[in-house]
Amino acid sequence: MCGEGVDGREAIEKAQLLNPDLIIMDLSMPNMNGLEAAREIRRTHPNMRMLMFTTFNTPALEKEAAAAGCAAVVSKSDVQLLFRSIGHLLNFRN
Repeated sequence: MCGEGVDGREAIEKAQLLNPDLIIMDLSMPNMNGLEAAREIRRTHPNMRMLMFTTFNTPALEKEAAAAGCAAVVSKSDVQLLFRSIGHLLNFRN
């Protein structure tokens, strides 16, 4: 099953409704950014796999995203890395 949210709040709702194997989260979203949404999802679903997909990849963001519960931060300019990261996260899911 697959779902899509238009903002961070909807991402949280979809995570609760669908319980997906993986969430790919954008950093820049209206109403609630990806870091805020990731923190809330981590609070309610501590084992949820999340990946931050963004154009704003920096070492500071990687550290903050990891603290929020994201397993990886992938730049939108590297789609192949996105596919590899998705494969890695799904293959090693508990």
